[in-house]
Amino acid sequence: MVKWKRLPLNSNYAVAYAVKDADVDVIAAYPITPQTTIVEKIAEFLANGEFDAEMIHVESEHSALSALVGASAAGARVFTATASQGLELMHEILHIASGSRLPIVMAIATRALSAPISIWCDYSDLMNTRDASWITFINSSAQEVYDTLIMAYKIAEDPRVLLPVMSAHDGYIMSHTVEPVDVAEDPEDIRRFIPKRRDRINILDPDRPVSIGTIVRPEWFYEVKYQQVVAMREARKVIKEAQEEFASRFGRRHDVIETHMMDDAELAILTYGGIYGTAREAVDMMRAKGMKVGSVKLRLWRPFPADELRKALSNVQAVAVVDRAISYGTPIAGPVALEVISLFYDEKDAPKVISFVAGIGQRTVTEYDFVGIAEKSLKYLSSGSIPKETIYWGVRGVEV
Repeated sequence: MVKWKRLPLNSNYAVAYAVKDADVDVIAAYPITPQTTIVEKIAEFLANGEFDAEMIHVESEHSALSALVGASAAGARVFTATASQGLELMHEILHIASGSRLPIVMAIATRALSAPISIWCDYSDLMNTRDASWITFINSSAQEVYDTLIMAYKIAEDPRVLLPVMSAHDGYIMSHTVEPVDVAEDPEDIRRFIPKRRDRINILDPDRPVSIGTIVRPEWFYEVKYQQVVAMREARKVIKEAQEEFASRFGRRHDVIETHMMDDAELAILTYGGIYGTAREAVDMMRAKGMKVGSVKLRLWRPFPADELRKALSNVQAVAVVDRAISYGTPIAGPVALEVISLFYDEKDAPKVISFVAGIGQRTVTEYDFVGIAEKSLKYLSSGSIPKETIYWGVRGVEV
């Protein structure tokens, strides 16, 4: 029987506890707001002898991920964390890590991209990585942050997958907000769930020489990249297996999506990250007024949970997708909205998809914003005129 101890932790510290309990071998990171306290807390654990790992102090985020490429190729269990411009500086190495099929795990405390300079939260940094072939989770509570990071090693290191994993949470909104979190009293309980694997075929070993990162001619490059397509497909199955085993062992369930009040909903509000709790509160407020509105949380971004979302949204008349990043230069500028539209492109009676962008640069999003988004969506639905462009909610001077 697993024993838990309940601690007051912000999401950054929840990451640090998960790294300690996962018995990571190598950590490399460079400080950047609002991620820095993750690695500071890990350094504290190491200094106190609470677990044993190699901490590599590097001169940039590019170097941090580069160091982990080498460490992971040597067979180590590895971790890093970053945000915003740091994630962008890593971008070249993101593709090297996934193309080399290295099970690196990284935490992202999401933050807006410059310019102008913003140290506050949105998801523009994470959304810029969507085609990097990293499995990507978006969390909405500190408990989910702890649990997801542990499951990330189970998924990444599975021989059917061997892809890196990002686990994201809202900068400041979650990274610096304290919540009650149950962590393992005995880390060995976690380590039995994610035993270290030394049977990867792509480990550098003098007794079994392999080449990693070599030049591949056009005759084979396409096939190598297609293997990443297959790995992402396999990841769907492995993610479900990891979630089921985690729930069975530890009694906490985390699915790739979460729904609230969706049984008879006419309108769904779909969003992700820390503001999902606000969306749920707004749904409860609207239900009290007799409005048939439900909410859906996207927890898994890559691979996109198409089947689960299609099923969850199958009976609603419309879905309002509230994105926290902008895909510039396209009429539908919400990254998740674009994916949801693609789910139903060939279905005659599909729900109408209405794209909203909100919370950019950590612009406050309240329950009343979600109520307003729902009311606006229902008006569009009743009029039969669904907007063909994204609605930028909360921009001063712009009418919606």
